[in-house]
Amino acid sequence: MPETGTPDWPTANNQPAPYGDLALWDGDGLLRAEIQRIAPAHADRVKAFAEAIGTEEALALGRDANRYPPQLTQFDRFGNRIDRIDFHPAYHHFMREGLEVGYAALAHTATEPGSHSAHAAMVYLLSQIEPGTCCPMTMTYAAIPVLEAGGAPFSAWVKGCLAARYDPADRPAVDKSGLTIGMAMTEKQGGSDVRANTTRAERDGEHARLYGHKWFCSAPASDGFLTLAQAEKGLSCYLVPRILPDGTRNAIAIDRLKDKLGNRANASAEIRYEGAFAIPLGEEGDGVRTILRMVHHTRLDTAMAPAGLMRRALVEAKWWADNRIVFGKPLADQPLMRAVLADLALDWRGALMMGLRVARAFDNSGSDQAEAALARIGVALAKFWANMRCPAFVLEAMQTLGGSGYVEDGPMPWLYREAPLNGIWEGSGNIICLDVLRSIEKAPETLDALAAEIELAVGTHHGFDAAMTDCFALVHRGIGEREARVLTERLALLFAASQLLKSGDVAADGFIRARLAGEGGTLYGALPGGIDEKAILDSV
Repeated sequence: MPETGTPDWPTANNQPAPYGDLALWDGDGLLRAEIQRIAPAHADRVKAFAEAIGTEEALALGRDANRYPPQLTQFDRFGNRIDRIDFHPAYHHFMREGLEVGYAALAHTATEPGSHSAHAAMVYLLSQIEPGTCCPMTMTYAAIPVLEAGGAPFSAWVKGCLAARYDPADRPAVDKSGLTIGMAMTEKQGGSDVRANTTRAERDGEHARLYGHKWFCSAPASDGFLTLAQAEKGLSCYLVPRILPDGTRNAIAIDRLKDKLGNRANASAEIRYEGAFAIPLGEEGDGVRTILRMVHHTRLDTAMAPAGLMRRALVEAKWWADNRIVFGKPLADQPLMRAVLADLALDWRGALMMGLRVARAFDNSGSDQAEAALARIGVALAKFWANMRCPAFVLEAMQTLGGSGYVEDGPMPWLYREAPLNGIWEGSGNIICLDVLRSIEKAPETLDALAAEIELAVGTHHGFDAAMTDCFALVHRGIGEREARVLTERLALLFAASQLLKSGDVAADGFIRARLAGEGGTLYGALPGGIDEKAILDSV
């Protein structure tokens, strides 16, 4: 017995040692190489952000932000309606880290090329640590072009969004050092069919008063919300401040916070406009087209976030497999496990490379019409495919850890809860497929731009060439809504594969054979033979 009388507890064996900090930059060679290639002026900023949010302390804060969701207090002790939302300090930590490094503002303020790509990298990184705070920062990033297009009435709002400062105080927008923007479009009876919205706008001089219910208000603690309401000339877009210029609350009642599956650190709410003061944004009756500019930008983030979730899940699975002895050797050396991990790596690499190519198209859209067209269709393809793969991906990675992956001690449960979100937010699967179909039919330049991008990889892999020929034969034959998913998936796979081929990526051959040529099975780990699994896993 020890002299102190303390029991001689056995030390746990055959358990991976804690990894401490998460090497989000130095450990991710694919991200590092791409950012240094396409956004070299911003590489140091992205690296600093990765290092700040990847520390052991930051990982613990991300855990706290998910464990302690925001709380709504509707009334004060005297019965006055206050609708205050209180967040855990960890939430404020990540909001400050993200906004002040330029998560929302950089893409709109930087003079050096590659700023949207740097923003996309930040989305990818933060999604691996605390994705709930991505939502308000993403919407702020996406709202800036819409507000800028609104002209002088929104200059103070634009200035606040571009300030790269986090100011959570309840004060009028003009009195704050930094602003965030939320969104309130969805209504109970309409869902994605926003033209069925019934919220109405009544003119009040140059402004309006809004009346109606919103089923989802994203980030209701934001300083202002882009919203849709029916006006005399039809569905119109408005900016609704949360705090009025005189410091009083706007007439927005929060009925409840949504009890969501994941994204727990972020507040989402049902709200009612009860004569809320609103500033018209864009032409009356043109609300859908006005707010779709914001949606276009948020979709970039919903394409990058699943790549980040995949990356974190794969890193956790590989760390466990590398350090767990099973049947006399490391789990990662077992042939079947090696095949599963390598197969997972194919999707992560494809999702990241496709997402970053879309971000580069955003960077080039202002000066290149073909790039703008590629951004329009490419963001839909990347969002659709990466998010359809993400839930099954995280589940497979969780199974690598067995029972340890299923308990809340580690990150797998919150990753699994988060995995479906971005496939639903900003248009679920069928909506995105219909958007792809509409783009091809009504804006054929989008298909031309995509085809030109894909054709850059022709001649480098026979399986890729054959798949491309088959896919574009389907396009030119003409398809209807019933086949929209088939077309969207095939175009997305070709787009991702073209990026892997052009970069000479180690996963290119495996991705094409398993995803495009049909040589593998439908489940992870059912890879065709002859794929260099070791090289793929060494690159994780």
